[in-house]
This record gives sequence, structure tokens and C-alpha cells, in this order.
Amino acid sequence: MKLYYAPQACSLACHIVLRELQLPFEAIRVDNRSKRTAQGEDFLAINPKGYVAALQLDNGEVLTEGPAILQYLADLKHEAGLAAPQGSWQRVRLQETLNFISSEVHGIMGWLFNSALDDKAKELFRQKLFKRLALLEQILAQQDYLQGGQFTIADAYLFTVLRWTAVFAIDLAAWPALLQFQARIEQRPTVREALALELA
Repeated sequence: MKLYYAPQACSLACHIVLRELQLPFEAIRVDNRSKRTAQGEDFLAINPKGYVAALQLDNGEVLTEGPAILQYLADLKHEAGLAAPQGSWQRVRLQETLNFISSEVHGIMGWLFNSALDDKAKELFRQKLFKRLALLEQILAQQDYLQGGQFTIADAYLFTVLRWTAVFAIDLAAWPALLQFQARIEQRPTVREALALELA
């Protein structure tokens, strides 16, 4: 498999999960501005959407969208426990959490990256984000991981997007459980390995 990634992008979650599952893969860096890979390929020919993550399977199929990739990977080695079994109530809850992160955390922060928005508009998005962080704070004040006592793909995704708070000078100290969550996830060897490669 080939994982197309960009540093500081949401593709980090997929990178972490690939390492957690010990699946063989090739990490291919993409320049988000030029839409070229490190090997000089046209990334738009691989993923016409133009953004990472993209996972190219050994049969040539390309899967996009982080939550879909994360679930696909987890199901390749279901015994690792990174996602509840398909069809179970716990899996529905996991999908609920992935959708919340995607739309209400990742999606909101995406607007903060938009240089066309003025400060007033960005402040509205920041306030909306803070309400979502407060909800996550309540969950993680009661348990170590989003789905309870075990690390899952949802934790890899939340860890990844919460790293962007530093870009916007949002101090997670206002949400101590989120700060502790970030520190906990960052200690995982797979996370350290993924970050070392992406930030090199």
C-alpha cells in the first residue's frame, strides 16, 4: 500500500494507524501547494480531490477521506481492536465519534486556515470550536480514550487535528483532559515514529 501524506495534515492519523497495525506501506510525501509528490508525480492524477490522505491499495484502487481510510485499515486487522466489529453497536458509536471529529473539529479548524476570512469570522469559528472542545473535555475527563479504555482509530484522528491548535495559538491548558490526552497519545511509539518521519 501507498499512503500519500503531507506534514501537519490529517493524513497523520492514517500514518499512525498503519504503524499501529504493523501493515507494510510506503509513505509518499505530497506538496499541498504544487500538488506534486516527492517523486514528481501529479498528485491530482492519483486523487482528483487534491488533498491528503489518499491510500493506494496493491490492486491500484485509491481510497480517500480519513475516516473511511481509518476504518478500512482497522478492518484489515480486526484482532488489533482499533475499531469495533462491523455491524456492532460499538461500531456505530465509533462512526458517530469519527463524524463528530470530522465535521465539528477538523471541519471548523479548516476554516481557521483560510486566509480569506477576516479576524471577526475566524473568531466566530474559534468560539464554535471551543464549544466542541468542551464536549470532548467532558468525555476525556471520565476515560483515557474516546471509546473507553482502549486506543482506537478515533483517538489517532483526534490527536492529529488537535495538534493544529498550536498553529492558531489555542492553548489546550483550558481543557486539561484534552492536554493530558494529547500527551498520552504522543508517548505511543507508533506516534513518535510517524512524527519523526513526517517532520524530518
